[in-house]
Amino acid sequence: MAYPKTFDHVELGFSEHGHVAIKNRQGHVLARILWQEKKKEVIVVFRGSQVLSDWLTNLCCFPKRKRFGNIVYYIHYGYDRLLNQKVAGAEPEDEVLSIYQQIEKVLAPLIANGKRISLTGHSSGGAMAILTADWLERRFDTPVRRVVTFGQPSTGFRSFNKHYTLHRRTYRICCDLDIITFLPPLPGIFKHVGRNLWLHNERIYENIRPSVRLYKTLTSWLISPISYHYMHKYIRNKDFFDKH
Repeated sequence: MAYPKTFDHVELGFSEHGHVAIKNRQGHVLARILWQEKKKEVIVVFRGSQVLSDWLTNLCCFPKRKRFGNIVYYIHYGYDRLLNQKVAGAEPEDEVLSIYQQIEKVLAPLIANGKRISLTGHSSGGAMAILTADWLERRFDTPVRRVVTFGQPSTGFRSFNKHYTLHRRTYRICCDLDIITFLPPLPGIFKHVGRNLWLHNERIYENIRPSVRLYKTLTSWLISPISYHYMHKYIRNKDFFDKH
């Protein structure tokens, strides 16, 4: 399963104290931050859509205006809302922090100690990984090592694509006929960022035109409309990524 009910980070090779779970206001884990004390890389993993409210968030594709200094761009309202939701602490005296602020609280000392950040996520989790990477890159001195997303819908408008600074360090993995990667269905308005790697018929195509993918998707979608979106379809190709 892509989202197991039990999670043992030590068994996966991370340090005993190298794990922090970031929870949303419902108490569900939205992201995990993982690291090894002796290594320079920290991994931030975002969970994808699981419940109805997650899927409804995908539909909230209204423009959300963001400003960093003199730079202004527009992103997906729903994913921005997920990351800016305020979450109360476990104790009454704890601060009320947004998801962004919770992540920064954990990462700031790690970045100060020389660690670099890799972010990943599936589906809407990939969209949140993109937005968080952009946010971190603007708040710290080049902390992001890379971003790898799986089955990710688009996160921003054309203005976001223009001002995104991590295109060469962002890998957007699309599997076969996964229709989710074409959402929101607003071509010319929303625009993906980073390098596209398309896994199709046991081959990997880099930066193939969306029109080509869309044609193959539309002609085959009636046969397998959603099966290619599941995480196990991506995991089957993991040996390729282990080499990179």
